[in-house]
Amino acid sequence: MPVVARFFGIIIKMYYQQTDHNPPHIHAIYGEYMGAICVVNGRMIEGDLPPRALMLVQEWLGFYRTELEAMWNTQEFKQLPPLD
Repeated sequence: MPVVARFFGIIIKMYYQQTDHNPPHIHAIYGEYMGAICVVNGRMIEGDLPPRALMLVQEWLGFYRTELEAMWNTQEFKQLPPLD
C-alpha cells in the first residue's frame, strides 16, 4: 500500500484498486489508530481515528481531492505535500 503523504504523525496510504474496493478512499494511520476515509465526501468509512486526527486528514483531503481521485482511477501513485 503506497504512502502518499505524512504529516503530524499521520500516514496516508492508498490501496491498489480492486473491483470490490469502492468507494475511492484513503487509509490514515495515526499510532495504533486506523481509519478509511472516503475521498469524495471526507467521511470515515470505517476505523477509529481520534477526532483531531480525523479533522486534520479531512482538511488535507480538501486540498488534494482531485489528485487522490486521479490516483485512484489511474493507479499512478505519487507523494503529495503534507498539511502545513
